[in-house]
Amino acid sequence: MNGGVTMAELRSARPYDGRHVLADLHGCAARLDDAVPIEVALRQAADAAGATVLDIKLHAFGEGQGITGVALLAESHISIHSWPEHDYAALDFFLCGGKHDIDAALAVFIKALQPERVRANAVERGYGITAGSQLAETAKLFQPKHDADPEKRKPTHL
Repeated sequence: MNGGVTMAELRSARPYDGRHVLADLHGCAARLDDAVPIEVALRQAADAAGATVLDIKLHAFGEGQGITGVALLAESHISIHSWPEHDYAALDFFLCGGKHDIDAALAVFIKALQPERVRANAVERGYGITAGSQLAETAKLFQPKHDADPEKRKPTHL
């Protein structure tokens, strides 16, 4: 027995469906050392995804330095780590259940942080997931539309 469930019941259960997206936001125009807008973005992203926020924790490393933040969700988590000195933020979205919209959550951060370039990788997770079932959108590149001039979208660093 495992928490009141037998191993046979676990094997016969519907496969767990989770989606894990890692996103790199380069050339962010927004301030990445201010915890307030990052907390707002975490809450709005969870709401956009249709997730339930249990708690939000943030740590600011000081003026001009980054923020680490996590939204603890009933469905898992959304986290951010920022490097203002590089205009860069790393995001992590993990939500279980097919009803949640991680793309909408990522769109909230793209709007809030105004990156020049976004790279996102998505992976299916959970029991019952078979080899080769990785999402087709792995390594999907997002091109924010906040600046139509391609010269201005060129990354100044990687």
